[in-house]
Amino acid sequence: MATFTERMGPVLLFWLGLCLSGTWAVDKGNFKTCDQSAFCKRQRAITPGESPYRALLETMELTNTKLTLQLINDNNKVRLLLELYRLQGNITRVKINELKPLKPRYEVPDVLIREPPTEPLSLLSQDENGVVLSLGAESQRVIVSARPFRLDIVEGRDVLMSLNSRGLLGFEHLRMRKDTFSYKVTSTVASVWDNIKRVFSSSQADPEADNKEATDPPSQVETTKEEEEKVEDGMWEETFKSHTDSKPNGPSAVSLDFSLPGVEHVYGIPEHADTLKLKTTDGDPYRLYNLDVFQYELYNPMALYGSVPVMLAHNAQRTTGIFWLNAAETWVDISSNTAGKTVFGKMLDYVQGSSETPQTDVRWISESGIIDVFLMLGPTPREVFSQYASLTGTQAFPPLASLGYHQCRWNYNDQEDVRAVDAGFDEHDIPYDFIWLDIEHTDGKRYFTWDPHKFASPKEMLQGLMDKKRKMVAIVDPHIKVDTNYKIHNEIRSRGFYIKNKDGADYEGWCWPGSAGYPDFTRPDMRAWWAGQFAYDQYEGSMENLYTWNDMNEPSVFNGPEVTMHKDALHGSWEHRDMHNLYGFYVQMATAQGLIERSGGVERPFVLTRAVFAGSQRLGAVWTGDNAAEWDHLKISIPMCLSLGLVGISFCGADVGGFFKSPSSELLVRWYQTGAYQPFFRAHAHLDTPRREPWLFGPENTALIREAVRQRYTFLPYWYQLFYHAYQTGEPVMRPLWVEYPQDPATFALDDEFLLGRDLLVHPVTEEGARGVTAYLPGKDEVWFDIHTFQKHNGVQNLYIPVTMSSIPVFQRGGSIIPRKLRVRRSSACMEDDPYTLYVALDNRRTAEGELYIDDGHTFNFEKREFIHRKFSFTNNVLSSVNLEPDAQFTTKSWVERIIILGASKPSKITLRTADDQENQLEFDFDASMSVLTIRKPGMNAGADWTMTLQ
Repeated sequence: MATFTERMGPVLLFWLGLCLSGTWAVDKGNFKTCDQSAFCKRQRAITPGESPYRALLETMELTNTKLTLQLINDNNKVRLLLELYRLQGNITRVKINELKPLKPRYEVPDVLIREPPTEPLSLLSQDENGVVLSLGAESQRVIVSARPFRLDIVEGRDVLMSLNSRGLLGFEHLRMRKDTFSYKVTSTVASVWDNIKRVFSSSQADPEADNKEATDPPSQVETTKEEEEKVEDGMWEETFKSHTDSKPNGPSAVSLDFSLPGVEHVYGIPEHADTLKLKTTDGDPYRLYNLDVFQYELYNPMALYGSVPVMLAHNAQRTTGIFWLNAAETWVDISSNTAGKTVFGKMLDYVQGSSETPQTDVRWISESGIIDVFLMLGPTPREVFSQYASLTGTQAFPPLASLGYHQCRWNYNDQEDVRAVDAGFDEHDIPYDFIWLDIEHTDGKRYFTWDPHKFASPKEMLQGLMDKKRKMVAIVDPHIKVDTNYKIHNEIRSRGFYIKNKDGADYEGWCWPGSAGYPDFTRPDMRAWWAGQFAYDQYEGSMENLYTWNDMNEPSVFNGPEVTMHKDALHGSWEHRDMHNLYGFYVQMATAQGLIERSGGVERPFVLTRAVFAGSQRLGAVWTGDNAAEWDHLKISIPMCLSLGLVGISFCGADVGGFFKSPSSELLVRWYQTGAYQPFFRAHAHLDTPRREPWLFGPENTALIREAVRQRYTFLPYWYQLFYHAYQTGEPVMRPLWVEYPQDPATFALDDEFLLGRDLLVHPVTEEGARGVTAYLPGKDEVWFDIHTFQKHNGVQNLYIPVTMSSIPVFQRGGSIIPRKLRVRRSSACMEDDPYTLYVALDNRRTAEGELYIDDGHTFNFEKREFIHRKFSFTNNVLSSVNLEPDAQFTTKSWVERIIILGASKPSKITLRTADDQENQLEFDFDASMSVLTIRKPGMNAGADWTMTLQ
């Protein structure tokens, strides 16, 4: 039998050796800077304030649904077509394309969930300088200025957003390559066109010089000799390291600037290992280009595995968003007129009466495609979330079990290893739901297969897990081993489903199996075929408790430029450069569809992906990639997941303990404590690290980890309700404090603490040797209760919290009711019928409210309204449970076994009235020192109506 080393292949060994040697840090030289990316360098060199673009107002057409208007570049006379739409929900869409492109330019498909419905536009005024349109909303207008072209969105007297206010609109028109032809040939082409024009044009001359487009040759021919000689390096061919990118379509970049008056804080555009608040980009811009980055560096704008081109802007008055729908390599520049000013400097401006309004300017630069941008005008954070969700969809509603704990490693060795790890969790009384298998479980990195020696009877292994109500995830990557004895490869090749290289042959690169082909997931027929491979009769050894992990789907190509695919590879008639950032989205789409189809459309899928784009939230979960066992990587997991949540992707987590390197026991414990309160909770580790199952660090640390994991399980009802809400509304599960406290500037840059929904505030301990943390508790009239001690704290304070190794600082908001399950068992499914404890935290008005959502936990039957959704409320000393969805039908065996009221007074008696008018007096205990009332054994079914009166 071949050894692991023999099977890796020499190129992979070289790559792995490079990774595992030296400093365990990213080699920045493998990845481009803006100066090394020709289109970024060209576009960034455009001088502000000298826009050549002018709006031709005489070309304006206004219908009930859209405005169209031509723009002309006065330098080269190339015309663009601007389309402006008012969309339902306070969204404005702006599209800019060439009026007459040499060939079609790529427009991103499949990301929008539908063609967005429009609302009427109406003309308010027009003169030679521009036009003013009503956007339908009260006092909201769009002003189109003609010379130079500029677009402003105004509400009342306030400018909400301006486009091209700095004159940085750039649109490289498609053209024939001039530097390979003589000027004589070019002139001859133009001369021939003139003859054709004379034959076919009308006899009536056009007096408007700017309106010649109907009879002039396409813009790519209409080029002066002076412009022709300005062919720059990188326009038609570009070399980086040993890779040359042929550019048969030539320069095709697009860019546009946006000004945000009154804004100092912008967020989003994940994925970057950086702070929540985006920084100004005096050096390199933020890059959006899905890449396999080995142990990424923190606090810089380098591209990572995912690219979501959505930015949110926020101040105390308003929240807005920009969605730049382009899947090509993209760079985002951010500048601010307050950047670099100290707090004292800003205060001095205030004292001296400075009239300078804070402003953030953002510039988007993409290599190809068109400008298609959605301006989400809020005004509240929730409305921006709703607006974005109306375009790209909401977070997929995950199976309940996937919200439990996941145990992973590269790799569990064999079936006996899996059995031993599974037994270890029972032996140490630590719950878990999923155990994971990485690439070594396959037969020689052939996905959809099992190693015939180490995993000889996968169904037996899966059945053993199923008997304990547990599940497994196995990896299925999108690189396919080139091997004529491999059925998957043979079928993809015979069907012509592989991506092609620039010469039309199947594209091949190196990845884990050695030489690999890459299926063209942009093709619907390829995705349908791939989905079919997950059928039980196709994926041998699979069962209903086996789920899927898509890794390396940027796509990762070890011997490709920047460890990814050549941009001139072909997806049909489109180049890979046009759609690079979509590839991982399509891989996850096809995989999720496969898991749905294998059950006949009954079961919800669970698919983890590394590469994401806008809309990936509809498909499953994401993790932050190959992090390291370092304290700063623990800290950065918070803003990284917060940033993803702000752009719709709530189901986010980081590898607990760090993928690379070996954590100290302190770091590991603190990471479990943090991960237990992040949406996706998975431990994972590199092949060459020492084993780190939770019980391998001594009894004391095992106990601390056990407690963190068990806390996660007690809150599963709350997590599930939050994900149902995210599925319904698009609101993030894990959210920055400013989302709930949008007028409090103290929250705007916080990223070392976060909220889960509205009602849990978490400030993990992420400093080595910490003896205390300082948590900001927001809300002028709010109170917050420590969930462990029940101590009450007022809002709007920085609270110092002494900590020990067992501390996880978490607070429940006064005014909330959170259901929990305190009987923790080996997995979430084992807890299905267990009772609830309601934690009622009273606010200063002695009121509270909350929700409980229950369904079967794993099917799509909730779409048939098979669920329970209840509202709890406490007011005037009456606690009640009412049905929020009377037409929904579901039954549960669970009941309410305990109610704990925080901030309570001692009652003389407590009476329970059920739906059938039965009354019972209930037993209770009261802790006067902490004002905590515990009501014991009320016994109501969790799906029933009832009221409880405290007298």
